[in-house]
Amino acid sequence: MDKENVYYATGKRKSAIARTWIMPGNGEITINDSPMDDYFKIEVVKTIVKQPLVLTNTLGSFDVKAHVTGGGFSGQAGAIRHGITKALMLANPELRKALKKAGYVRRDARVKERKKYGQKGARARFQFSKR
Repeated sequence: MDKENVYYATGKRKSAIARTWIMPGNGEITINDSPMDDYFKIEVVKTIVKQPLVLTNTLGSFDVKAHVTGGGFSGQAGAIRHGITKALMLANPELRKALKKAGYVRRDARVKERKKYGQKGARARFQFSKR
């Protein structure tokens, strides 16, 4: 692996964290040392991962290697997309404008709100009884 043509970035979404490397290649996407088609079974999630590469027309020119932990498949896909976006901007800074316009540059900071003590959930309350 040639160190000078490898770009690394960390992507985050919900509670998922993806360490992402992109390198010149033929478009292989590997997640946690297995092909993307084996790791993600749902087509929508696969398209989320590919979105920045499709937008910038670099789907066949970069290989992607990602190690992702935490969260579910949707959060993991968003984290990988964020990591790929940041790595693409390192590889070619001119791509930033298109990626930013599509909304891939900013981290989606929405996380699950914590449950409060003495309550049923984050916002849900126990039923009030006057008598």
